[in-house]
Amino acid sequence: MRRPFSTIIAISVATIASLAGAPLLAQTDAGLLEGAAAFGDWHADRPGTRRLIRAQDLPAPDLAKSARNVVRTVQRTDQKPIVPNGFEVNLFASGLSGPRIIRTAPNGDAFVAESAAGRIRVLRGDGAAAKQSAVFASGLTYPFGIAFYPPGPDPQWVYVGDTDAVVRFPYRDGDTTARGAAETVVPHLPVGGHHTRDVVFSPDGKTMYVSVGSGSNDAEDMDGLSGDELQRFVASHPLGATWGREAGRADVLAFDPDGKNERIFATGIRNCVGMAIAPATHHMVWCSTNERDGLGDDVPPDYITGVRQGAFYGWPWYYIGANEDPRHKGERPDLNNKITIPDVLLQAHSASLGMTFYDGTQFPPAYRGDAFAAEHGSWNRSKRTGYKIIRVIVHNGVPTGEYDDFATGFVINDSEVWGRPVGVTVAKDGALLISEDASGTIWRISYTGKPGQNR
Repeated sequence: MRRPFSTIIAISVATIASLAGAPLLAQTDAGLLEGAAAFGDWHADRPGTRRLIRAQDLPAPDLAKSARNVVRTVQRTDQKPIVPNGFEVNLFASGLSGPRIIRTAPNGDAFVAESAAGRIRVLRGDGAAAKQSAVFASGLTYPFGIAFYPPGPDPQWVYVGDTDAVVRFPYRDGDTTARGAAETVVPHLPVGGHHTRDVVFSPDGKTMYVSVGSGSNDAEDMDGLSGDELQRFVASHPLGATWGREAGRADVLAFDPDGKNERIFATGIRNCVGMAIAPATHHMVWCSTNERDGLGDDVPPDYITGVRQGAFYGWPWYYIGANEDPRHKGERPDLNNKITIPDVLLQAHSASLGMTFYDGTQFPPAYRGDAFAAEHGSWNRSKRTGYKIIRVIVHNGVPTGEYDDFATGFVINDSEVWGRPVGVTVAKDGALLISEDASGTIWRISYTGKPGQNR
């Protein structure tokens, strides 16, 4: 019997302890990397490598082994991503100012957030490369998320997630500049700490989801509550909600499209950077999530998951089930059997950012319904991870827990990279567009079926 999608699994501390002692698996005959072999680093990355990380594979946290390994980004010369055989990669656009999230408009234009520059850019291509470029809107405050409303072929608005608000611009199909000034929809979002705010809509257009990451690594700035004060807070707030400087953070928030009726949709998601709506899972919202630092090379995994309403994913007290963060030992025993385990665990510290589901027809049928995500790359790991695009395997709307390396080659050596992937979107013709903010480029990956086109 297939397990229910994103089931909330109540796992006791004793159960997790017993799982932690299970033997770690090596690479299987089929080429699937499991257990400790799946953690790896950039040297093992290549298109087609498949990984499966399970909750029982995680080593114990080790505060003493936390690494600081900041990468040096160098300007690209002639490098390009490496993609699987049968795929072709072409430079779609260059010279951009730190392109971040990228989204495809119904008419095929690519909308790109140049966050540090405070603007949204529109790129219009004719196949392999962008031929037109225009600034759609400027004067924004670190814009990130971009969404078209209402969903469907004829949107009337472009919504933008600024770091402190959600705004929208009047839009008609094919516009390359906004028809009017920004209208503020959500006037106040928490500022500081993690600053990206993604925005997506439910397919029926009735709900707007906004991701707000934590203000800190592990709530070190959140004052403690105890006794009656904690009990009163728990009784009047959603499961796993935070307070003080972290109030309304590490959450997925939900609003009506006009910004009213704010509510917390899910909690304990340290930094849901990228969101997407799954086409085949009852239109569930998914998160591409950065987990916390400071617990060692392989703890805890980043993750990609479908998000259930009312679910709690652990931050800051627990991670990946009832694994207790030693920095919060004994603070919330009431939560240790109420934690939702994410669907797909990734190599720790990969910094998973933008994501999308493949709904095109250009790629082979096996890719349809799978998710693609951009891994920006680690700094809190002794051996580098991330710096690639991954493919999350989804069968009949249910994630298997496995993921493939899809586009690699952004790392030059142990200390230097030329590209840091951020955004990923499906172009109107079914190709995949990926952005990276180190060299300021966007790449188009298309399927030709011809061998030898993976360099």
